[in-house]
Amino acid sequence: MKRTPAFHIAIGMVVVLGASFAGTVQRSGKSWVKKSPRYTCNRTFSTQTVSKTPAADDADRTLIVKYRKSATKLSIQGLLTRLHLREEATYPNLPRFSFQQVETGDLESVIAELKADPNVEYVERNLKFQKDDTQPNDPEFLRQWGHSNSGQPVNGGRTGTAGVDIGALAAWDTTTGSENVVVGVIDTGIDYNHEDLADNMWVNDREIPNNGIDDDKNGVVDDSYGFNAVKNSGNPMDDQGHGTHCAGIIGAKGDNGAGIAGVNWNVRLMALKFLDENGSGRLNDALECINYAVAMKKRGVNLRVLSNSWGGGGYSRALEDAIKSANDNDMLFVAAAGNDAGDNDRYPHYPSSYDVPNVVSVAALNANDGLASFSCYGKKSVHLAAPGVDVYSTVPTAEFGTGYMHFSGTSMATPYVAGAAALVLAKFPKLTTKELKGRLLDSTVPVAELKGKTTTGGRLNVAQALVK
Repeated sequence: MKRTPAFHIAIGMVVVLGASFAGTVQRSGKSWVKKSPRYTCNRTFSTQTVSKTPAADDADRTLIVKYRKSATKLSIQGLLTRLHLREEATYPNLPRFSFQQVETGDLESVIAELKADPNVEYVERNLKFQKDDTQPNDPEFLRQWGHSNSGQPVNGGRTGTAGVDIGALAAWDTTTGSENVVVGVIDTGIDYNHEDLADNMWVNDREIPNNGIDDDKNGVVDDSYGFNAVKNSGNPMDDQGHGTHCAGIIGAKGDNGAGIAGVNWNVRLMALKFLDENGSGRLNDALECINYAVAMKKRGVNLRVLSNSWGGGGYSRALEDAIKSANDNDMLFVAAAGNDAGDNDRYPHYPSSYDVPNVVSVAALNANDGLASFSCYGKKSVHLAAPGVDVYSTVPTAEFGTGYMHFSGTSMATPYVAGAAALVLAKFPKLTTKELKGRLLDSTVPVAELKGKTTTGGRLNVAQALVK
């Protein structure tokens, strides 16, 4: 919310947050108008599609045979000898079952002979089963290596390493999220009309849309989807793209036949805009967004997680105190570790380096479990890592001419953790912020490159975080 000069003097020469995301590039034709520090991230887009992994060849030559009650041991042995079969195992508690290995001959012919034998009740192929993972029907899901990495090519380039992901498929067997959990995305806003986000936007049901009246008397007019601190309005539409990308990672609608799936198929996304169209923001506007979040939480909104893919500007006691207020109101504050490839233990990066109990600092990994070349780290100050290189997610179509793109940065890793936190809360809604943070950190998967680089030395694994 814009304040008078007197207000700014009163709070003391407010620091410019140069608040970028560990994730944006300047768009052509637009110049930077602020003198604040600027940060950029690598953005790429590819129209190349990812092929599905073909099914494995069924070369199994084993059978399950059930013999009739009338079959004797002698007649069974004679049958096996005649067909050159080897009995691998029997099942004492499952009468007359036998596991057979077909070593020679045509498999189908052997099956036919077994079926024709009077000693055999039936024959079955040794079927192959796999874990019953829940996979959405979203057409671009295979691009989301951070959700499910089968070793597919990443952004049309190098293949990933199978299993290097957050365990989303296994997690979705437990829950796909809850519309009762709200995540605040403090960023450049959200394209709340996007095909993959509209259904999962938080809606202020106490406000009548677009009537020019502050119906709920919270000081903001027409704040149907959140708050815009840059323009002091209730319209947090994204005019830059970064916030929409982060929102899609957290909660793009899953299994809706469009685009991608968020970590949560069902969640509510509150747009809190303090970064402008150039990706820059000021401290007072960041404070306003946190203030709005706390106010709405006190009004009964189940706002449990704040996602913060931005940083810069140095230490601010005011921002630290604001984060403490979020902590006091039971909100997790997930923050990007930064894109300077530095050691945050020696050179703190804010807001991720604030020593407040609700802060979770997130580094970025690539699809091969390597710490991203740009990612900051810190044995004592960065908690865990999550996918942050060539992450495919939503962007405003009006800004980019397409609704989905690949971005890289700790900005992208951060909403992975924020989304995972929301998924955990869908199953365990009564967790305190301390318990939620502990569950996320205690369930990480050890990664060699993260040893001595983060407090956990591990990668986010939301499936493990959902285990009782």
